[in-house]
Amino acid sequence: QVRLVESGGGLVQAGDSLNISCAASGRTVRWYATAWFRQAPGKEREFVASINWRYGSTYYADSVKGRFTISNDNAGNTMYLQMNSLKAEDTAVYYCAAGNGGIYYLRSQYDYWGQGTQVTVSS
Repeated sequence: QVRLVESGGGLVQAGDSLNISCAASGRTVRWYATAWFRQAPGKEREFVASINWRYGSTYYADSVKGRFTISNDNAGNTMYLQMNSLKAEDTAVYYCAAGNGGIYYLRSQYDYWGQGTQVTVSS
């Protein structure tokens, strides 16, 4: 009923910027939170950023604070992750997620996931 599709990934050099997006389609759902996670080869999928829609709050992993910005369009159907000052360690598959969990940084709190978009940052 709900589909999330990421796009906008690519190959960039360290210091460059990328804006990736997550488009939602299907049945309209009121989510408590939407988020971005990422997974590098051989590593666990980790929290990047999220929006709590109940309180209008945003949260960021320490590793991306000051560099990444999570946002959405006016209709609320597309979520974005603006990534600035990219580093090699940002290389990962980036996934968007949505759900009604209350602990924003836990994967288990999100019910819907996209297929991911690859972001590769060369040094």
